[in-house]
Amino acid sequence: MSTFDELMGEVMATADRFGHREHVKLTWLAVRRCGTTAAVELIGDGIQRTARYAGVPQKYNATVSRAWVELTAYHMAEAPRESFDELLRRNPGLMDKRLLTRFYHSRTLASPAARRGWVEPDLHAFPR
Repeated sequence: MSTFDELMGEVMATADRFGHREHVKLTWLAVRRCGTTAAVELIGDGIQRTARYAGVPQKYNATVSRAWVELTAYHMAEAPRESFDELLRRNPGLMDKRLLTRFYHSRTLASPAARRGWVEPDLHAFPR
């Protein structure tokens, strides 16, 4: 099984900075290598650790982290063998940083409960 640091190193080998695209690619790699359930934990723990190390632990949001893994995994299941670039071509919405606002009220995502743990979408359910 891959570690967060290994996956992050792979993503950053071809990137100048860690932006939204790199975050989605990290998620794609984690789901591909570990499966959705393990990717939720791997990505969540890694991002939380990174936020603490950067001195901004309050930026970590457990619901946001898991939601991106779940949505990425859902779209990956439609074409499991495709490359990351193919996934993005087929699902350009994954590049929209505001994608989660289709499923959640902003106040829900900003809530202490969402920061600490999983909160179900309160606008629209995730696709299944």
